[in-house]
Amino acid sequence: MTNSTELLNHRYGHSNFNPDIPWSDTLATLLSHRSIRAYLPDALPPGTLEILIAAAQSASTSSNLQTWSVIAVEDANRKEELSKLANNQAHIHQSPLFLVWLADLARPVYIAENRGLPHEGLDYLEMFLVAAIDAALAAQNAVIAAESLGLGTVYIGALRNKPEEVAQILNLPPHVVAVFGLCVGYADPVVKVAIKPRLPQSVVLHRETYNLAEQEQGISEYNQIMANFYNSQHMNIPGDWSEHSSKRVASAESLSGRHRLKEILNNLGFKLQ
Repeated sequence: MTNSTELLNHRYGHSNFNPDIPWSDTLATLLSHRSIRAYLPDALPPGTLEILIAAAQSASTSSNLQTWSVIAVEDANRKEELSKLANNQAHIHQSPLFLVWLADLARPVYIAENRGLPHEGLDYLEMFLVAAIDAALAAQNAVIAAESLGLGTVYIGALRNKPEEVAQILNLPPHVVAVFGLCVGYADPVVKVAIKPRLPQSVVLHRETYNLAEQEQGISEYNQIMANFYNSQHMNIPGDWSEHSSKRVASAESLSGRHRLKEILNNLGFKLQ
């Protein structure tokens, strides 16, 4: 699927776009993104991991600090262990490659201490945020690269449910935490996955200043678009998108253990001043 009008229709659930918009193969790859949760057992071609990491390292990084790392997990037993920690998501051990993206402040600590230099600034929330953003930017580059090669991907945020256990399995030193995982492999063609509509641009795109009240109509329209999508995919999702999303943030318990994240990060060496 490379037609701009068709892809935009799938991405937003309508076709109210100018057909003469700028277009490229890269845009086609981006708009075709789908989360893949069923993989073939086929191994990836030699060099795939390395080119994905080269793409990841081509992403922007704050002050060129490069405060992220990634662990490539291909061992079946280790993938199974990580899957159990992430709500038993089968696609983690099913995919041939599972990448665990890390916010990594251990490296700058190590470099500074080797030079006999102070590193107090690494104890502040700003530096953890930098590391998490760096990891996300790098991972998204890897996703785009993988999908351009015909591979499927899906992010696994559930690794943050039990970060201490993940750290133990991956032998992470202090000042390093897994922020999310990423399955990579060939999508099982038997399992059909549609492009999921996103919020209208009227909700997320603000011009000059932010306006919350003007989002109401777009959110209402999106609730209906998602209801239609759920029905077309035979997904039994109770309530509309707004209700479903609100339930995910309704209480500390709704966060699946992540309400303890600050405490856990402290335990893993992040002071977060």
